[in-house]
Amino acid sequence: MTVADELTPETPEAESEEPIKQRKNGLYPGVSEELAENMKSGWADTELRDLQPIPQAAETAARRAALSARFPGERLVIPAGNLKTRSNDTEYAFRASVEYAYLTGNQTEDGVLVLEPKGEGHEATIYLLPRSDRENGEFWLSGQGELWVGRRHSLTEARTLYGIPASDVRELADKLREATGPVRVVRGYDAGIEAALTDKVTAERDEELRVFLSEARLVKDDFEIGELQKAVDSTVRGFEDVVKVLDKAEATSERYIEGTFFLRARVEGNDVGYGSICAAGPHACTLHWVRNDGPVRSGDLLLLDAGVETHTYYTADVTRTLPINGRYSEIQKKIYDAVYDAQEAGIAAVRPGAKYRDFHDAAQRVLTERLVEWGLVEGPVERVLELGLQRRWTLHGTGHMLGMDVHDCAAARVESYVDGTLEAGMVLTVEPGLYFQADDLTVPEEYRGIGVRIEDDILVTVDGNRNLSAGLPRRSDEVESWMASLKG
Repeated sequence: MTVADELTPETPEAESEEPIKQRKNGLYPGVSEELAENMKSGWADTELRDLQPIPQAAETAARRAALSARFPGERLVIPAGNLKTRSNDTEYAFRASVEYAYLTGNQTEDGVLVLEPKGEGHEATIYLLPRSDRENGEFWLSGQGELWVGRRHSLTEARTLYGIPASDVRELADKLREATGPVRVVRGYDAGIEAALTDKVTAERDEELRVFLSEARLVKDDFEIGELQKAVDSTVRGFEDVVKVLDKAEATSERYIEGTFFLRARVEGNDVGYGSICAAGPHACTLHWVRNDGPVRSGDLLLLDAGVETHTYYTADVTRTLPINGRYSEIQKKIYDAVYDAQEAGIAAVRPGAKYRDFHDAAQRVLTERLVEWGLVEGPVERVLELGLQRRWTLHGTGHMLGMDVHDCAAARVESYVDGTLEAGMVLTVEPGLYFQADDLTVPEEYRGIGVRIEDDILVTVDGNRNLSAGLPRRSDEVESWMASLKG
């Protein structure tokens, strides 16, 4: 008899558990009773008793308090999400939902934060999978058991780390089915939790919860700003790593650049914050070039758009357009300097009290002036801007909010975001670009195939702004000197 046969739902020890599934083509057809019994005992006590709260525990508590105040008397359910299958029985690396991580600091799959109405506020509980069960063999037989994927924190440990009472998530769905009163859930992460609430929630009310949590992240607290600076600092080192190995990239492909930056991201952070864009030559004109399988040639430009994500999920988002041989050609410099001037104008427009759109408008005006000056589009400048004719070559908006998502706060209301006003503590990118497609017959041949973007991460301060990514040079002559020093 195997353990899987023994622990059927009818067995008392497993009334609420599914039997552990064996692989169809596993080399062991089953588990003897003797081995099953042997595996239950002889293990040391590994409970961690000297844990300290996570660094952001005070911040996550304040965020939950703000959420509680916004939705008094309502049960709020915020899931982390579940593992997603990559292929057959392998999964993608898990990344908890931003809403859940923002409110708890926890990053484990299947977790759920529930705020239960109590008095004038709420009582928070974090629902998690407990330690792997050694009685039923889950810890060594299940593909998600700790001998396969690593140890989970116990519920007692979790309470210490996150400052929230912790319970077994396997009991939550039944509790939610029996729940009464108004409920809201963040949708799109946990189908099982949503199914348990299907007759208790509405799409409109749930969207209000999602929007609130998105807008709550518009202004960063001190912890978040510190994490973003860490992400940027690691990203600067990643760009330096790339410059040092451009000769190896020339001998291989853009993949060498991608792999080089990824190494820095994994060593110093959690991951890259998004798919790195390592676009050499005309690939720079493809805004989200993430195939990274093209050649790297001396004389071309490399548009590198990449960011390290910290262990707390905050990501940098920086772009530099570098001459692969270390020197810009005359036409490359002409285009690069125009983008640099546009970025300078955009950054200068970032300050508290300014309209969010101001930095975009300032950068677009400079780029449009150059396009008219070069004879690529007929002026006057005001006419071009009114009709948006410059967009053939500028293509995208000049920036976005930055934080736990590379395009952070995306669910915020338009009036709070793109039509809103900048406040101290906001962090955004300023990233103008010019892109002359290789097949664009409306521009002289010397322009074709050149794409330039310069992007920095800008913190709005009480008296203006601070460039978090100032550690990377931007001016064309400074870029050349920086590259020469690294290669030397």
